[in-house]
Amino acid sequence: MPFSALGLAPALLNALAEREFTTPTAIQLTAIPAALRGEDVLGSAPTGSGKTVAFALPILQQLAGIKRKSIYGAARRTHALILAPTRELAIQTGETLKAFAQHLAEPVKIVVAFGGVSLNPQMMALRGGADIIVATPGRLLDLLDHNALSISAISTLVLDEADRLLDAGFADELQRLLALLPAQRQSLLFSATLPPGVEELAAALLHTPTRIAEVGDEPEIAQHAIAVDARTRTQLLLHLVKQEAWTRVLVFVATKYACDLVADKLARRGIHAAPLHGELSQGTRSEVLAEFKAERLHVLVATDVAARGLDIARLPVVINYDLPRAPADYAHRIGRTGRAGEAGLAISFISADTEAHFRLIEKRIGFKLEREFVEGFEPTEEPSPDVAAGGLKGKRKSKKDKLREIAAAAADGGVESTEG
Repeated sequence: MPFSALGLAPALLNALAEREFTTPTAIQLTAIPAALRGEDVLGSAPTGSGKTVAFALPILQQLAGIKRKSIYGAARRTHALILAPTRELAIQTGETLKAFAQHLAEPVKIVVAFGGVSLNPQMMALRGGADIIVATPGRLLDLLDHNALSISAISTLVLDEADRLLDAGFADELQRLLALLPAQRQSLLFSATLPPGVEELAAALLHTPTRIAEVGDEPEIAQHAIAVDARTRTQLLLHLVKQEAWTRVLVFVATKYACDLVADKLARRGIHAAPLHGELSQGTRSEVLAEFKAERLHVLVATDVAARGLDIARLPVVINYDLPRAPADYAHRIGRTGRAGEAGLAISFISADTEAHFRLIEKRIGFKLEREFVEGFEPTEEPSPDVAAGGLKGKRKSKKDKLREIAAAAADGGVESTEG
């Protein structure tokens, strides 16, 4: 079924055609007509399924039929609020909305707000109101506390990546925000998974929603698990990047320190690589992502700040240099490749100390991979004593554990940093 059969306005159909969007994805096929009818929507969709377009187009079409600015110069009334868990997802959602909005007869004012940068420019952007606001919950509350906007007349609310919103600890912020919204509104909730917390949120938020679950085909991602010693992972990564001549590779590591270190080691060996983590300035993060998307940067080494929300077209490879802590994050990581019908490749490095953790990931997600070996990088290490005794490699140390280690090291005559 073509987009023209979904009830979209000619201007938006032209915008889709200009971007060579010819056939709606499964979630777009169901969500767009439901949203245009004013229904609430609960969508459970895999990453790369096109859910941003599924809610962006109905919002823009609804705006086209609303008189948004008084002839007396009154501020614009905000029509739609979109909440996202990360600044990257908020920025990308805003870019998508702005691209499609260019085709509408009347200009649409879209403001994107997120933390990690100065509040004042975002307050200035909200002067005179906004038609659509895309925001992270914490920053939106900051703006509300400064009386920079009102959300009491919102017509449409979108919670994007709802499971991530809850995982990131935004439950209290969401409750505060929902209490400020009008009871009569349209609500759209999208999530890659539907754990109990998301189901409870949906039950409280949505009224007889159109449910869209397990839509579309599973992404075509070839998954591999390579057994390798922890100390030779960087050399193996360098070997694979050069041997396979990958144009772009997204590499996930566990810490900011590892992120900087691995990127630096690759750069020293002639690979155009850069780190991406939460301690970088927003300007640097945006620049790095732009370089990676434009294929001027070959390897992006990232912490889990990039595991959700990044839409990188035709990304061929994702590598788990370090395994994710939570099994569910494995799917979110590898979901950066194999998007929108493209084939993808996901590789996980498995050391002696992370073998048990990867078996747990396999069990929880429901898959099993053969361990592979690369000539010249065959593992020789044995599990460390704590892992062999049943400990979980990668478990975050408590502050008490760190203090005990520091005290023990001091008693032995020296202090060694426990930060990774």
